[in-house]
Amino acid sequence: MKCIRFISLLTIACLLTVTMAYSQSEERATKEECILKCKEAAQLINEKGLENAIKVFNDKNGAFVWKDSYVFVMDLETGLINAHPFTPEAINNPKVLTFKDQNGKLFLKDFVKVAKKYEEGWVDYYWPKPGMKILSKKNTFVYKVPGKNLATLAGIYE
Repeated sequence: MKCIRFISLLTIACLLTVTMAYSQSEERATKEECILKCKEAAQLINEKGLENAIKVFNDKNGAFVWKDSYVFVMDLETGLINAHPFTPEAINNPKVLTFKDQNGKLFLKDFVKVAKKYEEGWVDYYWPKPGMKILSKKNTFVYKVPGKNLATLAGIYE
């Protein structure tokens, strides 16, 4: 009986160790990667057109989804989201204009403000990681697409 209890405890300890090691090894996107991906996304929009680029951005397995981050696109005129690989229900949905984080921050309005005033910058807010329901602090890079009234965005989770 003691041997079975010991083996059970040892098994649980091993599982916990593996789980903790996996969660700690999860690769996280960097700020530099977000900047680079947003600029690459803007270039794709200017080279291939928005409609063709949207198909690429909405692909969960595509080049603009990496580690724990992804690129999404906003129309700076309307404030609507044009592309988002993990929240397709937000695309062209006017309800996004009222999205608030847990602190009441209307972060989409901040995205538009940063893009229009500075052409690039960072916005902090709370948003769930892909596949999760718990909110995490997110720092999103906003980049105004040169020559367009669009922004490409990507963020890191803290």
